[in-house]
Amino acid sequence: MRALSYLAVAGSALLAGAAGASALRGTAPAQPTTHGEWVRIPKGAGSIRAYVAYPERKDKAAGVIVIHEIFGLTDWEPTVADRLAKQGFVAVVPDLLSSKHGRTPEDEDEGRKLVGELEPERVTEDLDATYAYLNGLPAVRKGDIGTIGFCWGGGQSFRYATDNPGLKAVVVCYGPAPDTASMARIKAPVLGIYGEDDARINAALPDVNAAMEKHGKTFTQEVYPGTGHGFLKPGRQGNEGPQPERAWQRIVEFYRARLGK
Repeated sequence: MRALSYLAVAGSALLAGAAGASALRGTAPAQPTTHGEWVRIPKGAGSIRAYVAYPERKDKAAGVIVIHEIFGLTDWEPTVADRLAKQGFVAVVPDLLSSKHGRTPEDEDEGRKLVGELEPERVTEDLDATYAYLNGLPAVRKGDIGTIGFCWGGGQSFRYATDNPGLKAVVVCYGPAPDTASMARIKAPVLGIYGEDDARINAALPDVNAAMEKHGKTFTQEVYPGTGHGFLKPGRQGNEGPQPERAWQRIVEFYRARLGK
């Protein structure tokens, strides 16, 4: 444990990542290109809508499940998957409203309302289906799977670690922790990324740290100065400064240490 520090079935045509689009326009991409596609992940008699981003590499890669904010799956989360793919990971973003409601509505307030009504058991089932899908992809190294979540999704990333002992790396971005008793079931190391001006979440960190330490779990928490809740997303406090890139660098380092390159 480290101390607190500051610092499916294809559903549509193949989509090119931002760097790939640049290449199509005849300019050299600044970063490796990626390939993304929308898929339907089987779940019982239904399915889960999801976006999957692949890196360009000749060998198999580790996989990362990206868990969206409380607004549901917006235009932003696929860019997170693309970012991770550019770093060599296969990343999948499930729309956790889709198995119950078809897809996330365009209105964010409606999305927030529907996400707030999701049963924890349903979320776990959807994440289990996503994990099985990702773990079964030919391009993914079996068993090398991690998660990352943001806000509500950060809390779900932390909570899902209590239900899936197969996870190898868990990233929680400014999300609440699960109850202390269930922390005993966590097997994966957890990295917490937090904004400095976010007392609603951060006030609980000393207790979270103590509980994880009591259960012998690996929990590294990092607070980034000059940032607020949600700072990794454009438009949020601190997003235009240097801290988001520093946080992303730390996240990638964590994944490479725990999941491999």
